[in-house]
Amino acid sequence: MREHHSMSERRACRLVGLPRSVAQYRSRRVEPEGLRTRMIELSQERPRFGCPRIRVMLCREGFEFNHKRIHRMYCEEKLQIRRRKRRRKGAGAAPREALPIPSRPHVRWSMDFVSDTLMDGRAFRTLNIVDDFSRLSVAIEVDFSLTGERVSRVLDSAAAKYGWPDVIVVDNGPEFTGKVLDQWAWERGVKLHFIDPGKPVQNAFVESFNGKFREECLSENWFTSIGHARRAIAIWREDYNHVRPHKSLGWNTPANAERAALSPPGRLTGQIVSLGGGSETTSLTSQKPWVS
Repeated sequence: MREHHSMSERRACRLVGLPRSVAQYRSRRVEPEGLRTRMIELSQERPRFGCPRIRVMLCREGFEFNHKRIHRMYCEEKLQIRRRKRRRKGAGAAPREALPIPSRPHVRWSMDFVSDTLMDGRAFRTLNIVDDFSRLSVAIEVDFSLTGERVSRVLDSAAAKYGWPDVIVVDNGPEFTGKVLDQWAWERGVKLHFIDPGKPVQNAFVESFNGKFREECLSENWFTSIGHARRAIAIWREDYNHVRPHKSLGWNTPANAERAALSPPGRLTGQIVSLGGGSETTSLTSQKPWVS
């Protein structure tokens, strides 16, 4: 207004009803050194991490800041994740019932398959097994073909480390409904809980994991061979279990959530994330080695 009409500051402020002290105010905030640069680096290393998860990673590295400051800087750098809006069908959805969370780790697992392709067009599959309590990735098996017999061997290998779950939630795929897995479950006293056909929301824990797995690993890689896919996925799984902050766990990691639940009272060890500024954490890498 002052430039366009060539008027004084006093008159312009009187016309718009703005105190001159507000017009003359200049911010004296000092931005923490290296914070903006590190935030951009983390966003480039982990492009599917949003502002809250980037904030947790910065807290782990010892930066002190208000959450509103990091959000403002995040928006100024235009680092927001663009998500495609899905069109919802007009028919009303059936009421959803929340799947209760188990009271301790490795009581109930969920498993499902995810498909992807190599650079030469050949399709491969992954068998993802998740602990519903701690969200820990129990196993990810990668191959061109995964039969019911292969699924049972993977479960045996996982049980050797974590013990047998009471229940495993699965969909109605042929690998899960076949005789091989049914015989395996009966011999080991494990109950197979089948969701209703066409209702993946009833297997929400592993479906949520599958979404993160595809966004942060499969979509970020161009696999040249099945061996390359196995190596990259194994590195991502290790990062997911031990580094990646999980919102539903209070920004803790699945491995620490499992350890805390299994530790005696008063002996909580590992990483503790403080979101009020500062950090009381062990040093964890924030690199992204699974991307090629």
